[in-house]
Amino acid sequence: MPAAGRVHLDMTESVQGPNRTTKTTKTTETTTIFFFFFFFFGSRMEGRTPGTRKPLRILGFFCLWITAQAQMKIPPETVQQWAMEFSVQLRDFTTKYSGSLLLQKKLKDVESIIKIVELDGNDLVKDYSDEIERMLGSKMKSVKRLAESAEDADLYHDFNATMKFDYYNSMLINTADEDGNSVELGGEFPLEENEHFNNLLVNTLMSNIQIPTNVYNKDPNILNAIYNSEALNDVFIRNFQKDPTLTWQFFGSSTGFFRIYPGIKWTPDSNGVAAFDCRNRNWYIQAATSPKDIVIMVDISGSMKGLKMTIAKHTINTILDTLGENDFVNVIAYTDYVRYVEPCFKGTLVQADLDNREHFKQLVDELHVKGEAKIKNAMKESFKILNEARASGQGSMCNQAIMLITDGAMEDFESVFEEFNWPERRVRVFTYLIGREMTFAQNTKWIACNNKGYYTHISTLADVQENVMEYLHVLSRPMVINHDHDIIWTEAYMDTVLPSTKELFTTKAQSLLLMTSVAMPVFSKKKETLSHGILLGVVGTDIPLMEVMKLAPRYMLGAHGYAFLITNNGYILAHPDLRPLYKDGKKLKPKPNYNSVDLSEVEWEDTEEKLRTAMVRGETGFIRLSIRASVDKGKRPLFLVNDYFYTNIDETPFSFGMVLTRGHGRLMFIGNVSVEEGLHDLTSPDLSIATEWTYCETDIDPSHRKYSQLQAAIRYLLGKEPDLECDEVLLQQTLFDAVVTAPLEAYWNALMLNDRVEPGVETAFLGTRAGLMRIMRYAGVETRVAKRFLTATDKDNLFTTDHFPLWYRLAVENTPGSFFYYAINDKGVKYVIGTTAVTVSSEGRTAMAGAIGLQMSLDLLEKRFWAIAKQPSDTDCSAIEGVCPLSCESADLNCFLVDNNGFIVLSKERNDVGRFFGEVDGSVMASLIKMGMFKKVSLFDYQAMCKNSHHHASSARQLLSPFYVIAALIRWLFSNALMFLLDFNLCGLWHSDYFVDAKAGYHTSHKQKKVDALQPCDTAYPGFMYDSSIREANSLIKCGRCQKMFVVQQVPDSNLVLVVAQADCDCSRQYGPILLEPKEIKYNATVKCNRMKSQKVRRRPESCHAYHPKEDAKECGGASAVFLSLSVFSSSLLVSLLLHHWT
Repeated sequence: MPAAGRVHLDMTESVQGPNRTTKTTKTTETTTIFFFFFFFFGSRMEGRTPGTRKPLRILGFFCLWITAQAQMKIPPETVQQWAMEFSVQLRDFTTKYSGSLLLQKKLKDVESIIKIVELDGNDLVKDYSDEIERMLGSKMKSVKRLAESAEDADLYHDFNATMKFDYYNSMLINTADEDGNSVELGGEFPLEENEHFNNLLVNTLMSNIQIPTNVYNKDPNILNAIYNSEALNDVFIRNFQKDPTLTWQFFGSSTGFFRIYPGIKWTPDSNGVAAFDCRNRNWYIQAATSPKDIVIMVDISGSMKGLKMTIAKHTINTILDTLGENDFVNVIAYTDYVRYVEPCFKGTLVQADLDNREHFKQLVDELHVKGEAKIKNAMKESFKILNEARASGQGSMCNQAIMLITDGAMEDFESVFEEFNWPERRVRVFTYLIGREMTFAQNTKWIACNNKGYYTHISTLADVQENVMEYLHVLSRPMVINHDHDIIWTEAYMDTVLPSTKELFTTKAQSLLLMTSVAMPVFSKKKETLSHGILLGVVGTDIPLMEVMKLAPRYMLGAHGYAFLITNNGYILAHPDLRPLYKDGKKLKPKPNYNSVDLSEVEWEDTEEKLRTAMVRGETGFIRLSIRASVDKGKRPLFLVNDYFYTNIDETPFSFGMVLTRGHGRLMFIGNVSVEEGLHDLTSPDLSIATEWTYCETDIDPSHRKYSQLQAAIRYLLGKEPDLECDEVLLQQTLFDAVVTAPLEAYWNALMLNDRVEPGVETAFLGTRAGLMRIMRYAGVETRVAKRFLTATDKDNLFTTDHFPLWYRLAVENTPGSFFYYAINDKGVKYVIGTTAVTVSSEGRTAMAGAIGLQMSLDLLEKRFWAIAKQPSDTDCSAIEGVCPLSCESADLNCFLVDNNGFIVLSKERNDVGRFFGEVDGSVMASLIKMGMFKKVSLFDYQAMCKNSHHHASSARQLLSPFYVIAALIRWLFSNALMFLLDFNLCGLWHSDYFVDAKAGYHTSHKQKKVDALQPCDTAYPGFMYDSSIREANSLIKCGRCQKMFVVQQVPDSNLVLVVAQADCDCSRQYGPILLEPKEIKYNATVKCNRMKSQKVRRRPESCHAYHPKEDAKECGGASAVFLSLSVFSSSLLVSLLLHHWT
């Protein structure tokens, strides 16, 4: 440590811990130097004129003033005394109004009759996975019954080309015309609000039909298929009666309609368009086909200019939308040379997850036409990619296909097919002829027909969807002919199609908004069409993941324990740390990659991915990890040791995992009281139980759905509802907790009646592991500051399916009996919470019994603290070295109460409360970090959203020519006019919906070009933890022309420290603020490329249907005659040439 008098050269400090104490007296030689300067020059100038001496005296006094500023001495003993006094007051009134000592005493009294058990994670994970298997198995049985019924209905039905059949169209039901009569395909369709279906208006006695706008609702094929599917109505109802936990059941037809049960009123989008097409949904695509490797080849030669290229890009995007996480893909663009749209993916296939699909879409959008088309080399490259994948065991190891998108094929390709694909024809080739011209139709069709593919002709944007879907029906042929009913399960998704889903965003835990679907294909069993492999559609049902996760009860897992599910690809299905939504302005939106978040991105401490690898492989086992967790929206780090138990879920692609935290997380106490005694206390008005937990299953019998969990539990215990299925262990523990905590109700009421409750003491509360809560409102709602605290909307502080309350989780990581204080800033409403854990011991073991606390206003804390943190004017200062009397009210001092994570609990500036201390005073925080009083903890977020820095590659093109903007405008107007003329065909005259879909398709393609302001990214951010072994510290910080002193003192029996700092020395120029803002992790091109194309361990689906000898490959598509006006064609050609010349 520097010698006294050298403080202007370095920082000096005093740090005191349990085993070390050092005290440094802050003095300086600066005073002596300035006095010498003043008197020496003053005496030398005595002979000079008074006018000369005066400025020197002013200079001398100024120097003395600066010296005085640097001389400020804050006595550490004074700050220590304040901290001790405040600690006593804080502990006394928090203990008094919370009743924590009484609760701990009552728990001590029952220690002789309780038993503490250590939970066996291996047994629990098996029990819970068995429950999940049973639940999911019942859903599969329901789907199988639907498939059988649909196939039988088709088998005994003869196609009727002149059929007229009225059905309930979900868009038209309960709709009247101008005369008050029901519109055609509408009619009266009774709807009632149903709690089981998210309080939507539904009809549980009937299903109804949704048809996309681009599908003609009276087409004979549609009418015959809808007529057949009427047979599903009875099966829907019987399924729901057998399994009342079923949600939506449905049938998606290959013709495009969607039958849904229960029936609902379908709402079109803002343009009046029903854009939803069931054939685009993941459950349909996965059920209709086996996994596949796809190489998309797109022609970008000069002839593809204009509308053709727009259609080609839309075709690529539509193909990409048909792929899922079990598929693999690459995209090649070709002219006279072969170009990978993503050079990083050269020569390989990448998993078609949401991230990669969206990445391809962005790159495809930037493609520009030029040169002459040479298809042969591109075709060779495509075959090489697929052959290499098959030979190396990469990709799907199932179906393989090439998608050729071109406006014409002039070369001879036979030699390529002979070399790479014939005679086995393992790779199917699908061809999409773009544009109105039919010159090369035969060549393009020949390619598809000779490689077990399918040829389609796409002349408008409106044609894309239907034509792309044809390839799925071709790939499904082997499965249909084999009659293999593979059951598929989808990844997690949000069903944003149905109304009120967005309302759930703010009322449910984010990770539990998701659902999965189980689906099965439906085939034609008619012998005459067997070789054609006709897919009738797909049946399925949705399973909310919240219901699945309820089968792993929260009370068994403890405060920091949790359960989770992942898919065979390692993606999260359900996890409490999954955050699928992000805030865009005031709106909550799904993240672009919300359903392709890998387990390694959430459990990021599993650096070697041992946990992920074992679970993906479907193994059963256990692993222990030391982890950095965080609570309170990631602000507060915790160091935990977690035990992970895992196993597979049979007959599904899922694996189930469960976490128990070492220590208190694995110990649970079990008490026993009589039902009569417990029921008396369970009906107390101050008592509630976790509304999202399952004490009794109220969803099985519809008559039970009207009961809350507390009502159901009480009725079951009274014997009024013996048929209820209830968790006996949880109910017994809830009864015990009700009895043990009952004295708190009387205690709190006595304080209210007999003692004047101090203003600012607002709410006392407690919670137990069984989800039981007691709440005492000392202040009325009119006077209470924290009006939202512990109300139904305050999810962070309640027991939910997802987590224990925040105050509970903070308490159990703190010393029992010692209160943990923290400030809350709830949209500008600020208050303080103090919480502590209570324990119970038996046979040498100690288990957490619960947490108890007090919520108080900031006014109360300030009143108490400011009264203590000032010395009266008559203080005896003779023994005090430094400023005396000292007062936090002085403008010369800044005083703060800071919690153990560095957040301000109290400050003279109300706006500082709840902020990180380093943001307010970076100089003092930097010193505390340097001393080791606060330790930095590095945290990571692999689900973050960052501002997109991507700029379009051609954004500066408009600067190249003054005519570019005019030419672009003319081109846009002309191409739209041309598109209208081209779309104006006979079909459009008959079906007015055709135009609506063309418009919708056009706007969709342009919407995709809009880049979101926020994009998924990885970030790193710091957290801080106080080292409680360092009780006090003081230091002097050199800040330019001044030196800033501060003193820090631990507040005993709490998680707080008192910081007193000199206020008149500004160090902001030397020490910037220390922020908790996350920083994006930037990856260089090589690392980014490796991350994108890396293939983590995954488990392939068990079944694959790529070939059947009886498949009729002759059905390979065709084209109807198309006649194009010569004048329109000539005009378009001329204008295109002129515009090309200008630009």
